[in-house]
Amino acid sequence: MNNFSYIQADKAKDATAAKRDDKSAAFIAGGTTLLDLMKLSVENHDQLIDVNMLPFRGIESTKDGLRIGALERMSDVAAHPLVARQFPMVAESLLLAASAQLRNMASIGGNVLQRTRCGYFRDTAFPCNKRNPGSGCPALTGDNRNLAILGTSDACIATSYPGDLSVALIALDAVLTLENAKGKQRQVPLTKFYLLPGSTPQRETVLEPDELIVAVTIPQTEMARRSKYLKVRDRASYAYALVSAAVGLEVQGGTIKAARVALGGVGAQPWRCFEAEKALVGQPATEATFRAAAEVALRGAKPREHNAFKVEMAQNTLVRALSEVAAA
Repeated sequence: MNNFSYIQADKAKDATAAKRDDKSAAFIAGGTTLLDLMKLSVENHDQLIDVNMLPFRGIESTKDGLRIGALERMSDVAAHPLVARQFPMVAESLLLAASAQLRNMASIGGNVLQRTRCGYFRDTAFPCNKRNPGSGCPALTGDNRNLAILGTSDACIATSYPGDLSVALIALDAVLTLENAKGKQRQVPLTKFYLLPGSTPQRETVLEPDELIVAVTIPQTEMARRSKYLKVRDRASYAYALVSAAVGLEVQGGTIKAARVALGGVGAQPWRCFEAEKALVGQPATEATFRAAAEVALRGAKPREHNAFKVEMAQNTLVRALSEVAAA
């Protein structure tokens, strides 16, 4: 790890101004991902700006939905009664992530900004278009078992967001509040926040260099209350998803009136399955309906040599998640 300076900001405008003035600086809250990447020399920052003193906390119901401050810790959010009762898939996604110790440290804003676990990205001995644009993507013909099958490009096939929370949030139409160095805030739906790799995989989100995530707001809906996050991984704990599914349903008289579906572990971003949702609405809440929707969800998959198994695994995971929600 290279040497760096450290400052602690107690005002948002001081933190964002410091980041604006130093392009090599980085914000740090829990640091559970950032410090790992700095130790590996994947990221190099000459200054870290500690934002933990900023007033971006709180979990409360508002007219727009449940508002969660970006500096809330994962464990606190998962345990909050409002989250557990009204947004079960969010609580489940948090409790299935990382370890208890990491959940106690990691912030919600930092979790949303997790970077890929692709081994080629994290090993500077290899070329990587995310680290060094134009250098190539060895994963295309190399070890791609854990990488994406949806939304990829010839420049990158990484599962860009490796976590769990944003899969649940993107299924529930969550909105991020961002604030820049001028103190101006803007609202960005999570469905618009992540960027597909295309020819510029080094740019992963629409977040500007001087912007901070202030909060995430989740609309309160019947689908949020009747929801499920299901994660399939190589081992029972402390492992990233091979495939995950976040689903919510509104069912009346056995017929699906509304649906929300997202997949994790398979996309170049947390993958919202809009077409699968359309395939569910108006249909009976049966396994046959769920199976048809799952086929639609994976219709555009482009698997590689080592990750072709994810197509069937994702379909089966989605069917199981929908079945469990429908039966609840």
